[in-house]
Amino acid sequence: MSGERGRPRNDASGKAPVTETIAEILSAYRSGAARPADIVARSYARIRAHHDPAIFITLRNEEDVLAEAKALDGADQALPLFGVPVAVKDNIDVGGLPTSAACPSFAYRADNDATVVSRLRAAGALVIGKTNLDQFATGLVGTRSPYGTPRNLFDARLIPGGSSSGSAVAVGAGIVPLALGTDTAGSGRVPAAFNNIVGLKPSLGLVSIAGVVPACRTLDCVSIFTLTVDDATTALTIIAGPDEADPYSRALPLGPADAPTKGTRLGIPPLDQRRFFDDKASAVAYDAALAKFATLGATIVEVDFNPFYETARLLYEGPWVAERYLATKSLIDTQPDSLLPVTRQIIAAGARLSAADAFAAFYRLEKLRRVRDRTFRAVDALVVPTAPTIYTIAEVEADPIALNSRLGTYTNFVNLLDLCGLAVPAAMRDDGLPFGVTLLAPDGGDAKLAALGRKFHRATGLPLGALRPRQ
Repeated sequence: MSGERGRPRNDASGKAPVTETIAEILSAYRSGAARPADIVARSYARIRAHHDPAIFITLRNEEDVLAEAKALDGADQALPLFGVPVAVKDNIDVGGLPTSAACPSFAYRADNDATVVSRLRAAGALVIGKTNLDQFATGLVGTRSPYGTPRNLFDARLIPGGSSSGSAVAVGAGIVPLALGTDTAGSGRVPAAFNNIVGLKPSLGLVSIAGVVPACRTLDCVSIFTLTVDDATTALTIIAGPDEADPYSRALPLGPADAPTKGTRLGIPPLDQRRFFDDKASAVAYDAALAKFATLGATIVEVDFNPFYETARLLYEGPWVAERYLATKSLIDTQPDSLLPVTRQIIAAGARLSAADAFAAFYRLEKLRRVRDRTFRAVDALVVPTAPTIYTIAEVEADPIALNSRLGTYTNFVNLLDLCGLAVPAAMRDDGLPFGVTLLAPDGGDAKLAALGRKFHRATGLPLGALRPRQ
């Protein structure tokens, strides 16, 4: 490429500079090696080259986004997301675009941005479109959408993970360096693992959910997908903070940006409590990840995981399903066939729960939260497989509920116990599939997890997403 203004200049090796991450893109802008219009044009070129219409439900007109990018020429490049293209899960409002939650009968045109989108735009980000999801964010598989199944980046036979399937695939494919998802039961973590990217699930209330279609309102989080932990942390500092429009938002300190790994106590399930559902490759990869943490100076501590598994069962066997029913009640009552059968089956079960059921579950959860507190007096964080295994699309279609439940083994308990989580890539398995781990800590531990995750991810030496290895 030539070095004229508006085109990336070659480095000393004659190759165009790598500009995949947020940090690299901003550096290219500030050095004059690229302009926002270049990176936006690249995003759309990659969408065309990828040939996967199931990633986006609504894609903005390229010329409109290019016009916004060109309008940034001469603007304040100090903005933390200056000219960075982003994608937004289609259960989060973007003003002027439809919000469907992957249900055409539910879709409406949003008049205003969700708070998180407004904050991204104020930081200089450029929204290119709305991404596909498991309908009403109900699923961890990525196959529950009338708009199709986004293609797994490593094996087209496999599920992409959900519910934030399109957002994770868009980042893993290098279409955008940042995408928003949501996370109630693991939707911001499982697809991160399956796409070899970072998935940050913040502490409850740290990020506003105003303008987000509710799944379980008391548990919902907006999540962040990026290629690196640093990029995820950058995005979190921008979108975090109380919001009068969200009664569940709260002020939580992010804490120090760095923390030593040496001496950190990481809790893990004992060998006889680990669940991989006969996936030996994942079990081996998890052991290798624990060994890597140990070489970084962490102390590995076994803790009883049965209370966490019990908490996980509460999410779909307890009254929180009634929250999903409440969010979609009018549609289920008037147009039940507008929901996919599996989605309707899961959500409709919430109508049968009583107030007595709810209080019984609340009482049990409070006891389990006491166990959580005792556990975190013995350890600083937990490190678990993000997902125990992965399934083919055909396997999920044959047994959609049971296999989805298995995928939530290490995720379903997290929001019920008010934990924050950071999913990071850990390894490429011998079969060529990515494997990831998730760090978990009590609310307010987001920065601590970022410090641990950053060092671990760098130590893996893995490529970013499905992009070629770093030069």
